[in-house]
Amino acid sequence: MNFIQGNGFVAAVTRSSRRTTAVIKIRHGKVSVIVPDRFPMARIESLVLDKSRWIKEKLAIQNDIIAIKPKQFVSGESFSLLGQEHVLKVESGSYPAIRLHQGELVVSVKDKIANDSLKIRAQLIKWYKQQAEAELTERTGRLADIIGVKPTSVNIKSFKSSWGNCSVAGGINYNWKLVIAPERIVDYVVIHELCHILHHNHSPAFWRAVVKHCHDYPERRAWLKINGGRLEI
Repeated sequence: MNFIQGNGFVAAVTRSSRRTTAVIKIRHGKVSVIVPDRFPMARIESLVLDKSRWIKEKLAIQNDIIAIKPKQFVSGESFSLLGQEHVLKVESGSYPAIRLHQGELVVSVKDKIANDSLKIRAQLIKWYKQQAEAELTERTGRLADIIGVKPTSVNIKSFKSSWGNCSVAGGINYNWKLVIAPERIVDYVVIHELCHILHHNHSPAFWRAVVKHCHDYPERRAWLKINGGRLEI
């Protein structure tokens, strides 16, 4: 295996008989370049140089995510809903329940002493999905009227690397984690997917439709690209 010294990073080069094109991958803060067997080293170095800015941006995002302290799901931790922070309060109750009360996200559990973080997390995820269904359905309907389109359905899903999608038939799916983000970011994703009903591609016409209803979409899109990894429970 060869290595290329980049500007502030080292890229590991792997050759593969299965590849016909070069690809750069960044995982767990490490850079790897996978290329076809006979790909010249000079071209690999040129590729890494051309992509240096992109590589450093990705590394910065990943390092930021790695630095985030994992949630313990105990009283005092902060959880975001539509960009608003709420302090978690775990209390004993006759049955599992969650409610917002005076800036607190109150989670009732049957046995507070057990301190079962996995069950509390599962309870929170279920609640966030319910909030996502209500919020995103309402926002989609309201913004669809403004844009002048009619989605055939709105569904909440669990995606690994997508915030939403729109089918050719006009059905829209959203990642439930989107409701963790600020409202302006949520609205950008909703507008983005609704505009796909008009243009089911990312053509100039599509982006003209987006900017008509979200003039600062590049800023919102960049925010999601940088901070998307933080939208976790």
